[in-house]
Amino acid sequence: MEIAMDEARLAAFMEEEFPQVAGDFVIESVGEELIVRLKVGELHLRPGGTVSGPTMFALADVSVWLAILSRIGPVALAVTTGASIDFMRKPAAGRDLIARARLLKLGRVLAVGDVLIFSEGEAAPVARSSMTYSIPPKG
Repeated sequence: MEIAMDEARLAAFMEEEFPQVAGDFVIESVGEELIVRLKVGELHLRPGGTVSGPTMFALADVSVWLAILSRIGPVALAVTTGASIDFMRKPAAGRDLIARARLLKLGRVLAVGDVLIFSEGEAAPVARSSMTYSIPPKG
């Protein structure tokens, strides 16, 4: 399936539709997999100085949402209907998180994506997530 929205269009759409968190994420590339950077700041840390689970969940969720939009175009109301996340290791302190999202299925009404999350510069993932989205009917 061809790309409907590139990095710039996705970033502009995110600013327009989801400005509350748009500044936290940088869309680095769109292709077979979509790569998103979370700019980790103090707000994202839990006691002990590591990135919180809810922050990693948000990165996974936003990454799959953007991967879907990159294929179907600007559909703000595509929503998460199922999610799971496995936290595999502690993220490296002081480093951004990088999500690598790919779509496993993109149907008319459902999309399923998989995400690996890495600490910047590390080879082993810190988390893995599976997300299912409902795509609203056209029209």
